[in-house]
Amino acid sequence: MTIVTAAPADTHAYARFTRRLQAVLIDSIVFMLIFVAALTLGVSFKSDNIARILGFTVVLTWLLYEPVLVSMTGGTIGHHLYNIRVVDDRGGNISFGKAVLRVIIKTLLSWYSFITMATTSRHQAVHDLLTHSTVQIRDVAKAQAHHLVASRRELSAPGMPSKVRRTIAIVVYLVAIFVAFTVMLAATAAIGLVSESCIDGAPCSGREIGIMSILWIGWFGVSIGSAIYGWRGRLWGARARR
Repeated sequence: MTIVTAAPADTHAYARFTRRLQAVLIDSIVFMLIFVAALTLGVSFKSDNIARILGFTVVLTWLLYEPVLVSMTGGTIGHHLYNIRVVDDRGGNISFGKAVLRVIIKTLLSWYSFITMATTSRHQAVHDLLTHSTVQIRDVAKAQAHHLVASRRELSAPGMPSKVRRTIAIVVYLVAIFVAFTVMLAATAAIGLVSESCIDGAPCSGREIGIMSILWIGWFGVSIGSAIYGWRGRLWGARARR
């Protein structure tokens, strides 16, 4: 007789986006203070050689700050202040190489890397996914309820459509949204709200910039929202069975 045991439940406490954002802001302040201090010293000494050394030091600090601290202590100054840490999927801190790769990916994708936090079961950004890591609460006893979030079990629930079906539904919705955006753009030109030259890339008036900005932001927001809802099984055509 074969006994099938259920997979252990994920009981980790993952950091919310707001906590991660606050940590990023603290680290930005740290960099700003380092830069200002180096600039002040460079001006005070009035020496090109010292200025070069200080400049090199600032760049080196910027490159190694996060990889060194994350690989050695599990997080940057911002991470420690906000009670979060980067954890390798195998347990413990990630390696220095992974930490470097994580920073490179995050730098290239910027804030877009965090979009996948809304679609992954363990609230992972792209740089977390590609380096097989998560960001968790360091000490749950010190955390408040709004600091953490549990894993999304609904993504693996029995009634959830397959990944292929959800992907196809998302692509169909994105194409439809883009077509609708194009039609609206053409309509604004037809009724004279935006000139065709502005749409083609020529200088735009203040009013045209405002209208174009609203359209672009609307298209981007609806597209991102559709992708998130689609992956969670909430779009018609690939809706999860409750």
